[in-house]
Amino acid sequence: MHLLMPTLPRSHSAFVPHGLTAPFRGATDGPLAGLTAAVKDMYDIVGTRTSGGNPDWLNTHPPASSSAAAVRKILDAGATVVGKTICDEFFYSITGDNVHYGTPANPRAPGRLPGGSSSGSATATASGACDFALGSDTGGSVRVPAALCGVYGIRPTHGRIDFSGAMAMAPSFDVAGWFASGPGVFRAVGAILLDGPRSRDTIRNLIILDDAFAEADGDVAALLRSALDVMADELPKPAVDRAAPGGLDPWRECFRIIQAREVWINYGGFIDRYQPKLGPGIRERMAVAARVSDRDVESARREQTRASERIRSLAQPGTILCLPTAPSISPLLATSEQDLESFRLRVMRLTCVAGLGGLPQITMPVGTASGCPVGLSFIGWAGADEVLLDLASNLARHCGLQL
Repeated sequence: MHLLMPTLPRSHSAFVPHGLTAPFRGATDGPLAGLTAAVKDMYDIVGTRTSGGNPDWLNTHPPASSSAAAVRKILDAGATVVGKTICDEFFYSITGDNVHYGTPANPRAPGRLPGGSSSGSATATASGACDFALGSDTGGSVRVPAALCGVYGIRPTHGRIDFSGAMAMAPSFDVAGWFASGPGVFRAVGAILLDGPRSRDTIRNLIILDDAFAEADGDVAALLRSALDVMADELPKPAVDRAAPGGLDPWRECFRIIQAREVWINYGGFIDRYQPKLGPGIRERMAVAARVSDRDVESARREQTRASERIRSLAQPGTILCLPTAPSISPLLATSEQDLESFRLRVMRLTCVAGLGGLPQITMPVGTASGCPVGLSFIGWAGADEVLLDLASNLARHCGLQL
């Protein structure tokens, strides 16, 4: 068992400064014995404090009296937790930057952002500081950093993993997720974490979402289409369709409104009471969230229902949907706030699809563009999480498509 603790300078570390003083060792045997894990700083670990990316939250909350359900599961399965990882503040960003704790270095795209909000978990995995890492995904917080850091990541079917003991963001969309550098560990962790009904259907149909591919930069889309060509013998013959016949922006907007309302429900009282120091971007989004009206939410909920019905009509049992995980390679660290907001909007057009449908989505590394990792995604039907994990393993084994 390797128990490597982070050796990067603190400003570039994947790990929070208030993290573990020693590894939390799991059971002496079990399916994950010998593997090390990192945990996003939103999950409680008994005896430690959780910050959610904000020092004021950390300082106003006591140490956890018990560990989160997902943490207990991996420990009981034999994994050793080596540290808690940096995340975007209150999980309300997609860049991976945190003004309080620093930006974890993207080891596979130096000088570029790691993606968020599970940035530290993704970079810890990509750097080899752990074998796998827990994150969470509301609007892309596992899928995007996994793609930008060149590792495997999953957003499970909504509700399939016990989220108790973790800080909520927007419960309508929140799910636990995880990262791994290889498909074997990726699948093994799923066998431990996933609960509830699993699908026994097999993949019979593949739909390429052409409106999602249209969101991607030309070099990214070309790379992903080349990857699909390489995978052709292992996948059904593809059909082509649009995810959102009326355009992805109405879906993105309804997701944004519902997310904002639920974020404010969870953290508005704390912000009003303690007036915490919020970083750039987070401060502005929280101010917007405070002003979301009931009328806006009612309209967004109606659109969410229509979107979910459409997505699930495409991703019926036996059918998987293919799309880019992110529209571009990782932005440079020095990217302007205006350009980062544009990146965020483009990302949300892609990530809202699985989120609104409550469906599982995996991302796998398939190559590089301009020397930076690119991820390809598959969305499955409800309960198809294990099917997707098996698909990733099969494609890696037969097609050799990993960084």
